[in-house]
Amino acid sequence: MTKVIYPGQTIGIIGGGQLGRMMALAAKEAGFRVAVLEPTIDSPCGQVADIRIVAPYNDEAALEELAEVSDVITYEFENIDYAGLKRLSQIAYVPQGGELVRITQDRILEKTEIQASGVPIAKFVEASTFEELEQRIDQVGFPCVVKTARGGYDGKGQQIVQSMEDLRKAKYLFDHSVCIAEAFVSFTKEISVIVQRNGEGQTYCLPIGENVHVNHILHETIVPARISEELTNKAIVAAETIANHLNLVGTLAVEMFVLEENEILINELAPRPHNSGHYSIEACNISQFHQHIRAVCGWPLREPKLWTHTIMVNVLGQHVVSLTNSISKYPNWSVHLYGKNEAKTNRKMGHVTILSTNIEQTLEEIEQSKIWS
Repeated sequence: MTKVIYPGQTIGIIGGGQLGRMMALAAKEAGFRVAVLEPTIDSPCGQVADIRIVAPYNDEAALEELAEVSDVITYEFENIDYAGLKRLSQIAYVPQGGELVRITQDRILEKTEIQASGVPIAKFVEASTFEELEQRIDQVGFPCVVKTARGGYDGKGQQIVQSMEDLRKAKYLFDHSVCIAEAFVSFTKEISVIVQRNGEGQTYCLPIGENVHVNHILHETIVPARISEELTNKAIVAAETIANHLNLVGTLAVEMFVLEENEILINELAPRPHNSGHYSIEACNISQFHQHIRAVCGWPLREPKLWTHTIMVNVLGQHVVSLTNSISKYPNWSVHLYGKNEAKTNRKMGHVTILSTNIEQTLEEIEQSKIWS
């Protein structure tokens, strides 16, 4: 029987970034108290939490303190300390457990689990050394992408390789960790499916987002994705299959490539609310953050419905001034800024959600605003 957490009780969140902040705001709407463990003093989540524990994620005393003050504990991103999370699971209620973090922190484990669930992925090989990669590269061929097995996000920790002569460009990656080489996939679109599941196995997916990246960082998510109904169904089945295989509790973002032949390949997983799901705050009858809180608190989930077409646009450090100067021109834009104190180039500072009756027109409006050009 799943344990139920009630309003008035405390939800502990490991990680104080924007995902934790939006999770905390959803929790507080339902009457929960929120505690956050985060090394930064003035973190986005810390600004809205009731209890702030400022310490590294692997600090044993801090984890014990979080366990003491929390009735349930969740996390906002996967780069936390797995050993600490495992210990925490023994003294506190962590319905998501630590296994999903262990798997998604390591690309080799992640690929192996996706494969084991029976859904399609790109051909890959693993290599402990550069010399081993040279010997095994024929198994994937060229072009390919060499990625560190651990660490790396927003395009960091990877190298596109076009030929055997080119392979040396990837040698430096082995300074960080063992690597995988993945066959380069010729895709027409990138989509993401956010699947959410509670302890009773009740599972729903958010409407599928079509993702546009600029310099390896998510720029826009267009919802619903401009794909066929057949492909939509395939993507949902794949996401739910992975969620069930991993005994998911909470949220899993499944990033996929859409291929020419109306097929999909799974690219990677993120065991938490995801940037491409932010649109759901305004555009759905339940946001990814409210649904996540319901899932970890043992509540029944709500079937997500999309109110209207929508576009979410990321606001990076270099966009903040232009956006704030333009707020008066766009009354239909929902502006979310995360409370980060320094607007660095390419740092995610916020997002804008625009509900739309005409996607092409809205894309044009975004372009014409010159904020992102």
